[in-house]
Amino acid sequence: MNDETHSRPARSNRSGGRAARHAARAAKLSDDMRPVRAGMTGGRYKPLSDTDVLKIHEAALTALETIGLADAPPTGVEILTNAGAILGDDGRIRFPRALVEDMLAIACKDLTLHGRDPVHDLDLSGQRVHYGTAGAAVNMVDVQGNEYRDSTLQDLHDAARIADKLDNIHFLQRPMVARDIADNLEMDLNTIYACCSGTTKHVGTSISDPSHAAECLEIAYTIAGGEDKYRERPFVSMSNCFVVPPMKFATESCEAMEICVRGGMPVLLLSAGMSGATAPSTIAGAIVQACAECLAGIVYVNAIAPGHPAIFGTWPFDLDLRTGAMTVGSGEQALLTSGCAQMHAFYGIPGGATGGAADSKMPDMQAGWEQMCTNVLAGTSGCNMIYEAAGMHASLLGFCHESLILSDDLIGQALRCVRGIEVDDETLALDQMREVCIGTADAPGVGHYLGTDRTLSHMERDRIYPTLGNRMSPKEWAEKDKPDLIENAIARKEQILATRAAARFEPELDAEIRARFNIHLPA
Repeated sequence: MNDETHSRPARSNRSGGRAARHAARAAKLSDDMRPVRAGMTGGRYKPLSDTDVLKIHEAALTALETIGLADAPPTGVEILTNAGAILGDDGRIRFPRALVEDMLAIACKDLTLHGRDPVHDLDLSGQRVHYGTAGAAVNMVDVQGNEYRDSTLQDLHDAARIADKLDNIHFLQRPMVARDIADNLEMDLNTIYACCSGTTKHVGTSISDPSHAAECLEIAYTIAGGEDKYRERPFVSMSNCFVVPPMKFATESCEAMEICVRGGMPVLLLSAGMSGATAPSTIAGAIVQACAECLAGIVYVNAIAPGHPAIFGTWPFDLDLRTGAMTVGSGEQALLTSGCAQMHAFYGIPGGATGGAADSKMPDMQAGWEQMCTNVLAGTSGCNMIYEAAGMHASLLGFCHESLILSDDLIGQALRCVRGIEVDDETLALDQMREVCIGTADAPGVGHYLGTDRTLSHMERDRIYPTLGNRMSPKEWAEKDKPDLIENAIARKEQILATRAAARFEPELDAEIRARFNIHLPA
């Protein structure tokens, strides 16, 4: 046997050969066999020590007790003071420590966010990790024209349809504003319609005007087939900026939140201070303020409805202090989110933060490092809900369908990091080493692991392979006409949008919705 023959990997004797193995790989794996999936447990990455976490908690309690929050609506003042908060002569509401601790004790801990299809239900217990979209981008990224344009309702609906087809996008929170709808109420209603008719995954939306809340609940009830059915499985949640940092309630948003809590809608209690502007410039200080504000929200919600599903939405953003520009793709942003995730785990409450957004204007190398850095650290820190994780550019001003598609690959790699390294008798592989290196009395070792039964049986369970990411050699890449990542993402987008959305409503339901609400999307 010459050296060339000896060094060549032996062919597998498995039945069917190469073609059969390719066919097996093409078949969709069951959830328990997939290398990554929604709800895997993170938490291995901890930028804060246990002592640090306690210091941040104590500082947040002190801030609530001594500084408090201003500008609560009259209804909120009544709700909070009846629960035990104190209204000062300066109009600020302060929160005794005992009140915060009591409300933490009754707050919802094991929260499930429902999809219209139960297969997409999200278990937010512990440090289970989920990635999805979010934001209020006002522009669409045109990758072919290398420019930006106003975002529309059709763009939003298309984003929902695309997200519905991506395994690693676990939920859809409205990522952009439908700027082609001038009436704000109609925009809120059409946002819910466009998202829910595009995906059966959980949908998040914003309702900032309290006068819109009742009708937004009504369209959700109608889609569900009745208020009782929606309350059993609320598949639309409310993203609520209930505070205006630093340490002030957003009066109208609070009023809208009160209505939605009573209407059975889960809420994301969103505190979005900007470090160095509306939050302290230090990472620790920004986390303290975000925790204080969200703890006030936990008291508020549970004073209305004890145990109501609420997400602890600490979203402190970073600023480039040279210019005052927001920077969502920085290492500092990754640390802000990861520190917040540790606080969520400390409080034992489902939490969400931002990760995966880019400052870059296009899906380029800068976007890649920004999106990957923040997504990996957010996931490995155990953040339950990672918002703005896909498709977001220009420091939240632009959304990109092609980037959404590419993020499915990127988040898959991030989830593999979340999964970590399994160490047991099988994965230590001593028996496999012995077989390959020494062999048995009947057959000597082949000297490599390629094509062995163990390697083949684990290749789909242990590794995630990119859908569009390119791992060809330069020679093969040239032979296949030099496939381009963006062009492939465009082709994938067109393929998805060329097929009827599986989430479309049945004709009778759609007619009922259109008879009651002014829907702008064509039937």
